[in-house]
Amino acid sequence: MTLQHLWLIPLGFIVGAYATVIGAGGGFLLAPVLLLLYPRENPETIASISLAVVFFNSLSGSIAYARAKRIDYRSGLLFSAAAIPGAIFGALTTSLITRGVFDFVFGILMIAASAFLFYRPKSKRQTHSDHQLRHLNDNTETAGTELALSYNPVIGFGVCFLIGYVTSLLGIGGGFIEVPAMVYLLNFPVHIATATSQFIVMVMALAGSATHIAAGLFHHGVRRTLALALGVILGAQLGARLSARVRGDLIIRSLAIGLGFVGVGLIFKAL
Repeated sequence: MTLQHLWLIPLGFIVGAYATVIGAGGGFLLAPVLLLLYPRENPETIASISLAVVFFNSLSGSIAYARAKRIDYRSGLLFSAAAIPGAIFGALTTSLITRGVFDFVFGILMIAASAFLFYRPKSKRQTHSDHQLRHLNDNTETAGTELALSYNPVIGFGVCFLIGYVTSLLGIGGGFIEVPAMVYLLNFPVHIATATSQFIVMVMALAGSATHIAAGLFHHGVRRTLALALGVILGAQLGARLSARVRGDLIIRSLAIGLGFVGVGLIFKAL
């Protein structure tokens, strides 16, 4: 790491703190910034740097959330098993797909999701018919509140596979998609969703980064990754502490703002 990379540490700190509060890996913030900072860098290198930093951020955040006993490991392992093959496939196809049109469409979808979440921040419990598959898990937060999580694991499995593919393809963590999916589709309480999402993102990012390394896409970004990783590791610890003090609706609205930024960034990138 050289002096020219040290300024990336505070950038990583800010990304790590904010992303951990909302249960994301931070790649949706970092990747557009890196594209602006390094306009001549190829997308594969940017994606590999961003995804590696996401791993360190979500690892740090997961450790903090584990101490607070807010991670639903049973659901996290199930969803991770679905996300890993998607993440590997996404990493392998990063250099094969023309991303202009895809980034534009994805940006529009992110802005639409941002508007939806901002104006409907509170989760409503959904009811399902008796023939649907159910998964019941008891989860205890630090304060001692018992939380019964009931959802359709088939939906969760399919959603996580798609999230694993798309986020690894773009070099982003996926928590900004994972959290709304867990809250609105799978009925997770927001604070459990943010913590469990960090755990899932950690596994997805590890699988995607390992694939990038094996494909030889990572060697140009090692020093920048180390500087950013140091920042996000420290920032994630702060973010996990702040998350417990922030209301669920504020977390969702913060996530909506983040989605709006990534949507605009992807559209500008495509244009």
